[in-house]
Amino acid sequence: MIRVGIVGGTGYTGVELVRLLLGHPKVRLEIVTSRAEAGQSLADHFPNLRGHTTLCYEEPNLARLRGLDLVFFATPHGVAMDMAPELLAAGVRVIDLGADFRLKDPASYEHWYGLAHSATDILAEASYGLPELFREEIRNSRLVANPGCYPTAVILGLHPLLQAGLLHTDSLIADCKSGASGAGRTARLGLILAETADNVQAYGISGHRHRPEIESVLRRSSGQELELQFSPHLMPMIRGIHATLYARLNRSVADTELQDTYVHRYAQEPFVDVLPWGSHPATRSVRGANVCRIAIHQPRPGQVVVLSVIDNLVKGAAGQALQNMNLLFDFPETLGLEPIALLP
Repeated sequence: MIRVGIVGGTGYTGVELVRLLLGHPKVRLEIVTSRAEAGQSLADHFPNLRGHTTLCYEEPNLARLRGLDLVFFATPHGVAMDMAPELLAAGVRVIDLGADFRLKDPASYEHWYGLAHSATDILAEASYGLPELFREEIRNSRLVANPGCYPTAVILGLHPLLQAGLLHTDSLIADCKSGASGAGRTARLGLILAETADNVQAYGISGHRHRPEIESVLRRSSGQELELQFSPHLMPMIRGIHATLYARLNRSVADTELQDTYVHRYAQEPFVDVLPWGSHPATRSVRGANVCRIAIHQPRPGQVVVLSVIDNLVKGAAGQALQNMNLLFDFPETLGLEPIALLP
């Protein structure tokens, strides 16, 4: 049994992390922090937790957190990099669901997030927490950078073709859609029901902070230089990421070879489901589950379209964080992540 805490437990990712950890047989959740809600019961704040926990929010206290085995950060960027060094020095492992350790270049981090990185001495050692690509690195890590939700769907969707050397790498396109929970729980005009219902809107087309994350990971995993146009859209739904990925093949490839490339690459992956050729995965098929569903199409010779769907709060955040925790502590990788997706 490991002792675990969460820094920042009042957002959608935080409560999803609480929900999953409370159901994990090898975890004792001891601390959940929030400066604004300190003293309040978690179950009063999130009624779905009633009957499952008596925990109350606490002020973040490094002295208390240093006594744990693992601390998750479900916080805005800038928080984890200030607190993680002291926790690591005390022997506590850290999984950051924010962005502080996803980009290896401090200058790139400052450009995209508007903050100078304050923990450059540990930045290089952070493992990128996408188990399907970096499982052994994660196992041997003490600091894990949990991927963003968009990057998870895009990287899993494009990686097999890039790894196989089948793509022209200068014209990759990721056309992605997200539910409103991906923007967090902070009250903002553009996210209220009257603004998001019956509406689809693109944003960040000229430059989004997830683009350098996706590009850097795909370059590393494939060993190839590449450029990606990343186009995110806000959809009138609560949960889900749908990534439509466009690429050009660099040689003639039969449909069966494309399908086999994905089937063989993900055959041993418990949380990647490669659908039959030409399928159309739906976001509702992954709601509440730690799974990425992928389908491949070749609409005309030389053009490939990959469809990739995840739940942004589970495989795109909290579920993937538990998957990484299981690797860190040598638990079965699927432990606590077995629930079937919710329908309808």
